[in-house]
Amino acid sequence: MVENNELRKAGLKVTLPRVKILQMLDSSGHRHMSAEDVYKALMEAGEDVGLATVYRVLTQFEAAGLVVRHNFDGGHAVFELADSGHHDHMVCVDSGEVIEFFDTEIEKRQKEIVKEHGFELVDHNLVLYVRKKK
Repeated sequence: MVENNELRKAGLKVTLPRVKILQMLDSSGHRHMSAEDVYKALMEAGEDVGLATVYRVLTQFEAAGLVVRHNFDGGHAVFELADSGHHDHMVCVDSGEVIEFFDTEIEKRQKEIVKEHGFELVDHNLVLYVRKKK
């Protein structure tokens, strides 16, 4: 029922594929999923939703502000629900794992740098590419 309200609030018609995809994004243990990840999870759950439909719905969700698309290393798009506040990301170059973090000092320093250059910060996206220390 929550999914239906979210779809309506975003101005989208409530359809079974949209509800199933939103449920999958919400219930998955992974916050960052590619369209292929969503499709595979739906198939494993016995849901009959095509890959093209998953792509189309995720694009609609992005336009409606329900999800955020990230193009991490290699241009591989992943999606996360737009339900959390601002955060930055670390991406492990070996495993592809995505780690979310928020650091007050980094946020403060970014605003200072922008101000020093005579600008106002509108938005930003910080991605650190990392590798486990050996």
